[in-house]
Amino acid sequence: MAAAELWRLRRPLAAAFSRAAAAGSGRPPPPPEKLTVRRQAEGVRNIILNNPRKRNALSLSMLQSLREDLLHDVKSKDLRVIIISAEGPVFCSGHDLKELSSEDDVKHHSRVFELCAEVMTLIQKLPVPVIAKVNGLATAAGCQLVASCDIAVASEKSQFATPGVNIGLFCSTPAVALGRSLPRKVALEMLFTGEPLSAQEALMHGLVSKVVPEDKLEEETMKISHKICESSKSVLALGKATFYRQMTQDLDAAYKMTTQVMVDNLTLRDGQEGIEAFIQKRKPVWSHSQDEKK
Repeated sequence: MAAAELWRLRRPLAAAFSRAAAAGSGRPPPPPEKLTVRRQAEGVRNIILNNPRKRNALSLSMLQSLREDLLHDVKSKDLRVIIISAEGPVFCSGHDLKELSSEDDVKHHSRVFELCAEVMTLIQKLPVPVIAKVNGLATAAGCQLVASCDIAVASEKSQFATPGVNIGLFCSTPAVALGRSLPRKVALEMLFTGEPLSAQEALMHGLVSKVVPEDKLEEETMKISHKICESSKSVLALGKATFYRQMTQDLDAAYKMTTQVMVDNLTLRDGQEGIEAFIQKRKPVWSHSQDEKK
């Protein structure tokens, strides 16, 4: 028997002995790894889906952890952009199907889908841009997560699919995000067949913003993030909220609303600071505040 195969067979037994030894010694077992990991530096928050053994499935616990990391101190001037990435070869496989079996009641199923919808809509309501950094497979609600982000950067090996139809659970909630990111016929082909889009196809149809070699993914994502950090948080927050609001309106209503927003933008301290800095040929000094210019 090969050494690798022997180790594979022995590993669960070794882990069991380790847990038993910890229990016998009176020491508490090690705490479980966090389902998401949050790190922040220089205005950029990285949220990492951290359950590769379960293909980073969006279980109820994973969704709760992701929501907590998205909302943490979100109004701070030190937070300027959020990146969502993942450990392992699968970005996110969608819902944890074990939570959707008949063993759980309808209330639990409803809670899973309601929280997922809450997290997806929360991403677009946050006052900072959210970037998906995808390096692998994103399926079902995982594909929905990518589509819900403001920007998505993917490696060349990444793929995107909504295969729920193949197991008897149509991807109706992922279809909401897909239908707003992709041309209708492309979205429906994904939903009806479950067949994946390659990274280049996803780029061509608008599901992702950029596709880069795997070894350039971090560099390109940080390049975008740092460029965002150069701007005023208050101006970006106003612009992001306005963009999503006008997308639901007809043309005349959208222009009427955004005309007023442009006027409101000029009353912001950072709105005037940017114009004055341009005229004076200097770099603006942003306050990142919602305060009006006095």
